[in-house]
Amino acid sequence: MNLADDSEREAWRRRLGEVFTGRKVIIGFGVLAAYTDQVALLHALGAAKPLVVVGSRGTGPVPPEGDAVVATFDPVEHTSMTEEVRSHNVLAHNLPGKVRAAVEDYDPDGEAVWCLDPFVVNEPLLGRRVYGGRPATWIALEDKILVEEIWTAVDAPRAPSIVVDVDLDALREAAQRLDRGQGTVWSGDARGGINGGGDFVRWVETEQEQKAAFAFFAPRCDRVRVMPFLEGVPCSIHGIVLPDGVAAFRPMELAMLRIREEKRFVFGGMGTTWDPPASDRAQMRDLVRRTGEHLADRAGYRGFFGIDGVLTEDGFRPTEVNPRMSGGASNLIRALDADALWLLHMNLVAGRDPRVTTAELEDWALPGLEANRIGRPVAITMRATVEDSVEVPARWDGSRLTPADDGDLAVQVGPTGSGTFAKIDSPDVLRPGERLAPLNVALMRFLDEHFGTDFGPVEAAPDVRLT
Repeated sequence: MNLADDSEREAWRRRLGEVFTGRKVIIGFGVLAAYTDQVALLHALGAAKPLVVVGSRGTGPVPPEGDAVVATFDPVEHTSMTEEVRSHNVLAHNLPGKVRAAVEDYDPDGEAVWCLDPFVVNEPLLGRRVYGGRPATWIALEDKILVEEIWTAVDAPRAPSIVVDVDLDALREAAQRLDRGQGTVWSGDARGGINGGGDFVRWVETEQEQKAAFAFFAPRCDRVRVMPFLEGVPCSIHGIVLPDGVAAFRPMELAMLRIREEKRFVFGGMGTTWDPPASDRAQMRDLVRRTGEHLADRAGYRGFFGIDGVLTEDGFRPTEVNPRMSGGASNLIRALDADALWLLHMNLVAGRDPRVTTAELEDWALPGLEANRIGRPVAITMRATVEDSVEVPARWDGSRLTPADDGDLAVQVGPTGSGTFAKIDSPDVLRPGERLAPLNVALMRFLDEHFGTDFGPVEAAPDVRLT
């Protein structure tokens, strides 16, 4: 199959979409704006008008009125991204009465299917099949302690690490052994569920920081992984496990910013305008293939996954695996055909044959990803500073964002169920070879100045692998 041929890809997309064609579909449990494209795709596939279960409107355009039935639940305040994503699985298994009533009213015959995010275990919900969730065994693979076993199994070049129980003396001893002069990074296990966005990661150097990190992990984790602080560009590499092998894509920069004085990491956006050296790219793609094969053998894994790490002066050093359609993968597929690749992932997770080979997918995807770069800085704070979604035109001069009616991009800012979310969707602002992180730093400074957020003095990690 030639996926570069629009007609062949359209036929393939419709074949993948048969899981939803003619069916009622229930979507949840995020914000309404997050499902605009999904609602449009379901309509194009010939699905029934979907029921969308959400906690709030969110930032950006929402599905046109009449294209979906909307049911709401009372949003819960969260203090971190981790709390928010964990709440989706909790909500799925403790649905409020009004949501249950909305589902039964929408689908009295019980024939609908759910389409949920990957943080939900894909067991039947209210007697209806779940698409998009994951088996619990796949979710468990995200544990930053377990991942050390995976690196050993695939012979991954990696930084030294020590896993210890949550004991202050043991943590101090591990840190002393591994510190290379810039402190160590402590990452907690997934005892209470998956964690992300750097919420369970601490950059530790002083005795006071050690005590503070221990105080955070003690009530939340059983074990902590200690690694030396890795200087370099945070990045990821994505692949997709197919029946005949693993397709490997191109690296992506992660704008994981830092506040040096507070030894704190701040999650930002993702982009593919950055170009690592060709030799590092080849090694990263080889690692993603080996890891995908291991996940398939170990847990029967299928679908998209990503490896996060840092491109250090010694090369790429992996830190975690995300076996799901992650934020990075979701952004990556926008450069190609987001609908087709989202449906591909849904079919793979559901155990359906996607009728595409690894070679066919790479032959189409790799040239497309080089030609169509993406750069999407985002900013998330658990502090509410706006009540309604707004769009502010702005100009980027390479170091600073300023409001400008004739600006070359638009900053979208709006409320979430737990705070404020902002993004820039403007793929032409950055050229191939330019990094996303400086624009993300400028976005957070812009929000602090004009919307009263509290990101503070964030900075980008330096590129130490320059050739």
